[in-house]
Amino acid sequence: MDTNAAAFVNANRLWERHMEMARHGATRAGGVNRQALSNEDFAARRALIDWGASIGLTACHDAAGNLFLRLAGTDAGAAPVMTGSHMDSQPTGGKFDGIYGVLAGLEALQAFREAGIVPQRPIELVAWMNEEGSRFAPGMMGSSVFAGAATLESIVPVTDAQGTSVGQELRRLQVAFGDLPICPLGRAVHAYVEAHIEQGPVLEREGLSVGVVSGIQGKRTFAVTVTGEESHAGTSRRAERRDALLCAIASIQAMAAEFHDPEDLVRFTVGRFDVTPNAPSVVPGSVRFSIDLRHPDSSVLIRLGDEVEAICRQHALPCAVQVLELSTAMSLEFPRRVRDIIRQAANEQAIATLDIPSAAGHDARYLHAVCPSGMIFVPCKDGISHNEAESATAQDLADGARVLTATLVRLACADAPHRV
Repeated sequence: MDTNAAAFVNANRLWERHMEMARHGATRAGGVNRQALSNEDFAARRALIDWGASIGLTACHDAAGNLFLRLAGTDAGAAPVMTGSHMDSQPTGGKFDGIYGVLAGLEALQAFREAGIVPQRPIELVAWMNEEGSRFAPGMMGSSVFAGAATLESIVPVTDAQGTSVGQELRRLQVAFGDLPICPLGRAVHAYVEAHIEQGPVLEREGLSVGVVSGIQGKRTFAVTVTGEESHAGTSRRAERRDALLCAIASIQAMAAEFHDPEDLVRFTVGRFDVTPNAPSVVPGSVRFSIDLRHPDSSVLIRLGDEVEAICRQHALPCAVQVLELSTAMSLEFPRRVRDIIRQAANEQAIATLDIPSAAGHDARYLHAVCPSGMIFVPCKDGISHNEAESATAQDLADGARVLTATLVRLACADAPHRV
């Protein structure tokens, strides 16, 4: 047995798998549209299962649509170490967001195999269902249900823009993957480590290939519906109109002004905006828009989020307003001992690191509540993500996979030092 499993990470193989996976949902501009529980997502899952089977990994999925590939350990009853991320993308997403953590985890397990290492604890590679929340809101559905932060019953009625529900697609998933056993929700997990592209510019600017993630900033998401009255664009007087579009715009502008801060720490985004009936000669009768609100200080996030409904009601008159909070997640700090293990693993590979917070949300947020968790970042060009231009280098991807592999050795092998 070669104890340096990280030496068996194959940069070319890892890169080629990224390029092959990017064919599932490929866009003309070179990006990926592989939304949760779509046909493209199903095809990507099958490719991952096949790659895993070729190195002896056994697959199962749970009732929330999370996919697991298991490398057996000598202690079959031990709680597994988990690694992974998500396979779904934004409608105009890139080749590396989410899928890097899945493919880096697969590469790590193949490195274990090629090094002849059988871990004490099982290691499970996981692809979480609907991290992005682009087709079904909110995001991180699979990991939140697995961790007990949400219930299966709460997500199955959620529908996409075409009226298809999560429940319908989960049933379709069960049929398409009827060859896989169903594993239980809420299983014990020893530790979780997620690799991901940074989705920001810091690592590239510092010339480093690996970041040790210190924590994740908080986030609150809302769905706002402004209801007015449809009327004729030529005959209805301005004073009598209940124009849902103008009222929605006034509410958004008021929030943008109220949430402005000189330090530029508040992240206020309206990313979805749907107008009904969306006809040129009809005064809009209804508008539905999303709010994504983030801040690293939980107390500030609570205060600002609690102002959303009042601001909307004040500025949407004479229209009616309904504000529904979809998700709430406070800022968190990953355990120091997990960060130390990742840092030590990088030192073993002579890879310099930087401690860095995550401004974006990740499935590790929910695993943090049920087991010691951590994250490994690698750079992406110019910090661009959620964009078809998203790019990373093969060397950086491989460096992150080597650090992940060495971390998994320390977490899952009985003779490795510094156990969790």
